[in-house]
Amino acid sequence: MVTHVTDILALKGLLTEAQVNEARQRARKERKNLDDVLSELGISERDLTLAKSQALKIPVRFLDGQRVPFEVLQNIPEDSARFYQVVPLAEKSGMLEVGMVNPDDVKAQEALKFIASRLNVPFKVFLITPTDLKQVLADYRGLGGEVTRALSEFEEELSDESVKIGAPEASEPASDLTEEAPITKMVAVILRHAVEGRASDIHIEPGRDKLRVRFRVDGVLYTSLFLPIGVTNAVVSRIKIMSNLKIDETRIPQDGRFHAEVLDKEIDVRVATFPTSFGEKAVLRILDPEVGIKTFAGLGLAGRNLAALKAAITKPYGMIVISGPTGSGKSTTLYAILSALNQEARNIVSLEDPVEYTIAGVNQSQVRPEIGYDFANGLRQILRQDPDIIMVGEVRDKETAQLAIHAALTGHLVLTTLHTNNAVGIIPRLIDMGVEPFLLSSTLILGIAQRLARRLCEDSRREIRADPRVRAIIEDEIAVMPRATRRDAEELWKRGMVHEGVVSAACPKGTRGRIGLFEVVEMTPDLEKIILEGFSEAKIEAESNRQEMVTMRQDGIFKVLDGVIGMRELFEVV
Repeated sequence: MVTHVTDILALKGLLTEAQVNEARQRARKERKNLDDVLSELGISERDLTLAKSQALKIPVRFLDGQRVPFEVLQNIPEDSARFYQVVPLAEKSGMLEVGMVNPDDVKAQEALKFIASRLNVPFKVFLITPTDLKQVLADYRGLGGEVTRALSEFEEELSDESVKIGAPEASEPASDLTEEAPITKMVAVILRHAVEGRASDIHIEPGRDKLRVRFRVDGVLYTSLFLPIGVTNAVVSRIKIMSNLKIDETRIPQDGRFHAEVLDKEIDVRVATFPTSFGEKAVLRILDPEVGIKTFAGLGLAGRNLAALKAAITKPYGMIVISGPTGSGKSTTLYAILSALNQEARNIVSLEDPVEYTIAGVNQSQVRPEIGYDFANGLRQILRQDPDIIMVGEVRDKETAQLAIHAALTGHLVLTTLHTNNAVGIIPRLIDMGVEPFLLSSTLILGIAQRLARRLCEDSRREIRADPRVRAIIEDEIAVMPRATRRDAEELWKRGMVHEGVVSAACPKGTRGRIGLFEVVEMTPDLEKIILEGFSEAKIEAESNRQEMVTMRQDGIFKVLDGVIGMRELFEVV
């Protein structure tokens, strides 16, 4: 039986017999590690690790850029991990999985047995590459490592029994604690890592025995680390002080914001606190001006959809409505339109809740319903400001809808948003809100519905042949696409290939950023007639098909064929 690494590599055709002899002789004469010699002979880390796995009969684990969670790293102290070159990888079914480059190291084996006995858990060893070992060791220095060092400085305060989660009497001590450097540093480190990781939101969530910190990246929440429950009041109070909120008020939700410079970036952070059974939860929305305002192409608009929007924004008056659920990118699309329309000769006024990004030259106002300054009242005041273009963050009620229609009728271009499932649904939704059909047909220019899908990383995606189920779905959608889109889609589909994300060090999740999926319905004379004669959603849909509207699903299929998003992502989004 072949048991030597060099023999296994030779059997795989990766080494010649002469190279086998050379490797062994050099390792012996030069007193070099055999792995280093084999690397110099051109053997890749992956091939060498697979050969060692076969020789040692130890399973291999390739991390492929995946990060080890902070709570798993805590099982083996950083100093021990570095000294013995053994790192934790995962916890599964009560077993600790560990990675080693040299599993035959006797000292490392003994240390591992000691650690496992201390933790009272069994362990399983996996062979890993030196690169993966370095990555895990670097993870100790990441978010979890920095927070751990701040916690160790804060150790005495954590043992103070006066810090009770959810107890009103604890609010005063928490105020004092936030002035200590460790808590200030802890919050700053969490914020910095969120910005580094392109997170849009940070969730600080107290549980029964841990404080969980999660980041939302590209629309998905990921747990970043767990902290001792005893720091909850101190962390939340620090955030409240930064946001100018009342630190002694823990019974009701509060909203605030603060400005910060992180990694040489100027960012705004929106803060919302919320009382829970285990203490106050805080959500921080990160507003980065550098990524906030996009071009139409950056949004994902193309072809007929892009042409329709560009034509609509040249109109001097009328209404453009963008629809979609919360978090579907409606505000981002509004900002892109405002940016495109922003010229010195135009007076642009916006009503927002809240103002997420500031645009030089646009008069932006935040509504404050608690003092009676809501969208309806704000819209009345805007009409006295001699506006050319009005942006209303959201039509929430009958009064706002009617005022927006009135503004569009009286010579203003109005931009706003609604919550509907598709573009066609905008029309019945506005009529349900009390807008007269004859007014709607003469003011609505364009209805846009949208969703957001995660982009595949261009550098690490790979082509795969579509399976029969996916093939059938794609071909059915292509068959009913508008002619121009169908021609382009058929060209992309010739080889029957789609793309999927690949996890890598540069792209740990296989995706990076998000792109919009859109459908656009235009007001035409035929659609006006349908609305005036007693519409139904089915009739409007038939007219939109006659317009050759590209549905969100079809737009998504096209982006799948173009390698921009994956098929699984499309199924999840539309």
